[in-house]
Amino acid sequence: MPVSGLTGLLPLVKSGWSAYGAAPGFARGMVFCLLRILGFMISYLRRVFVESWLGRVCAIVIFLAFIGWGVGDVLGYMGTETDVVAKVGQQRISSVDLGQSLQGEMPAIAKQMGVADPAQVPPAMRQQIAYQVLQRLIGQAELQDAARKLNISVPDSAVRDEVFSLPYFKGTNGQFDRNILNARLRERQIPEQRFLAMIRDDLTSRTLLQPIGQAASVSDTIAKRLSDFGLQTRTVDLIRIPFVEQTTPATPDDATLRRYYANHLWDFQTAELRHARVVVLSPATVADTITIDDKDLKRVYDEESDRYHLPETRDVQVVTMPDEAQARTVADIWTKGADWSAVQAAAKGGASVEMPGARPSTIPSESLSKAVFAAPLNQIQGPFKSEGGWVVLRVTKVTPPKDTPYDVAKKEILQQYREAKAPSVVGERSRQLQDALAGNGLDAIPTDIGAAAAAGTLDIHGNMQDGTPAPLPASGKLRDAIVQQIFAQTKGAKPNLMEGPDNSWYAVEVDNVTPAAQLPFEQAKAHVLAAWQAEARKHAADEQAAALYTAAKEKGGLANVAGAGAPIVKGITFSRSTPNKSIPAELMDFLPRMKAGQSVMGEDAGEFLIATVTAVSTPNPTADLAAYQRLKNALTQSVGDDLVASYVEALSKRTPPVIIQRAVTATLSSLGYDGNSTP
Repeated sequence: MPVSGLTGLLPLVKSGWSAYGAAPGFARGMVFCLLRILGFMISYLRRVFVESWLGRVCAIVIFLAFIGWGVGDVLGYMGTETDVVAKVGQQRISSVDLGQSLQGEMPAIAKQMGVADPAQVPPAMRQQIAYQVLQRLIGQAELQDAARKLNISVPDSAVRDEVFSLPYFKGTNGQFDRNILNARLRERQIPEQRFLAMIRDDLTSRTLLQPIGQAASVSDTIAKRLSDFGLQTRTVDLIRIPFVEQTTPATPDDATLRRYYANHLWDFQTAELRHARVVVLSPATVADTITIDDKDLKRVYDEESDRYHLPETRDVQVVTMPDEAQARTVADIWTKGADWSAVQAAAKGGASVEMPGARPSTIPSESLSKAVFAAPLNQIQGPFKSEGGWVVLRVTKVTPPKDTPYDVAKKEILQQYREAKAPSVVGERSRQLQDALAGNGLDAIPTDIGAAAAAGTLDIHGNMQDGTPAPLPASGKLRDAIVQQIFAQTKGAKPNLMEGPDNSWYAVEVDNVTPAAQLPFEQAKAHVLAAWQAEARKHAADEQAAALYTAAKEKGGLANVAGAGAPIVKGITFSRSTPNKSIPAELMDFLPRMKAGQSVMGEDAGEFLIATVTAVSTPNPTADLAAYQRLKNALTQSVGDDLVASYVEALSKRTPPVIIQRAVTATLSSLGYDGNSTP
């Protein structure tokens, strides 16, 4: 094409850019411009080749190449859905799905990593976790697409039954409670239709996967070999050398102590102290603020009358025989003092049963019920004729009726209601606490939401300066999380509401930090002496244990070491499937792989350990059929899980997912999971 021809194209390109380049429809403008260029090129070729066959062929080739390379890319760009992060067949994974899954799962993942706040997870790790969550969503989409192709559908009735059966939505009476469902959905900010769709998808996946998993089986050969591995039993001799039982050395001179002090400066410091203000919102703190109308308490009391109005109950032993003579023989044996097992042996031709806590309504025979509740305690009654045969019985215990007045029962009912309601109340009130913190920090916590506040000085172990535990309004894992946050948060940082374990929330503000300080030698001298002596006792224990271990190796075991100087505990047995708690974990890294006659030395908390394997035996797995069957069931379950995983992987190969990288990146960036920003 001559230069003049190329020059003629420039106005067309420029007109397309000016019309569409700066507008939202830039892609459409480019398509328009490129089509005009295409038309110009085809017209030029037609003029050059004068409608020849060669011209037509060249025009068609160029047209197809253009469509396949240029326009296709532009149209593909136009068709990209910016709110969809991945496609699997006809299934779509939206950026909202990915975002909600990440926000819902990241706190739990952070806790598994030992981090209280997801923001403390390194950015690169957050990105890796985000892509793992995306892969899980893709796997779910693969299943839904496969179910669609197989025409698998879940009826509304099955979804309803599944929701009604979930324990999270049941009230104190054990029945489905619509109010609890609404509260839980509000707490997690999940629309009801989305929740029902999640239930339907879960049921669909189960319908597809359960037959695959249940088709798994494990042969007896494999089960036996693995059983031999797990049940192989080792017998161990064990000696413990505690540090504290070693002779305490004499007090050394100051030069020795000063040298020890200089080599262990980090051991002789005052603890870092922090003064913090804390607010906690948890089921325990809100429970007392939850109220219920007295009429509702009374309604529960009336509905559960069987629980609060207990009739007389009796424990009874009953023998039923087909004829009177056999029943009389049993009665004679029983009357002469035979115990229950002997009576059962004598009643082989009939039926013998024990009924603890029997009520008149639970005994199927009316005549038997009257006889049981008329019988004196511990006296043989019968034989007498009943609907089921000839009966001999003995009442072994009588529990009188018990009525619990409403004034007493309502305290229990209220407590149970509060325990059931507290988690959802915490979720509702956490938003109020968040708003208060955003407004005026810890100075404006509402008094009516059940939040508990505390302030004081503590060390990293949660203790005050006198060594007693700081009175934080939390216990267990929640207390540990609060203390950890106090020592992770910078002084003066704005308090942020953080989710803790067991459906709890807390916020921390650190207003003063007293750094750890080195204690002068004279002030720390007593501690230095105690530490030096403890180190000396440990060294002595180490020498004794090493000597025993060397002798045991040379002589084939601890039992052959004369004058061991410490008691030998013999005959300790364990297997891989049945560990022995008396064997320290330090040794269990070695003992399962050792042969008879071999010895090992280790260190546990405050003591050295020497152990010798004295015997190795492999029992017959079929001798304990119940244990063998449990193992086989576990193996079958594992194989079934592998089959399911393989099936999902096969689906991904048959219907490869399409990941829209730009949408994924935008979603991760908005949440701070792109590895470059923090939330």
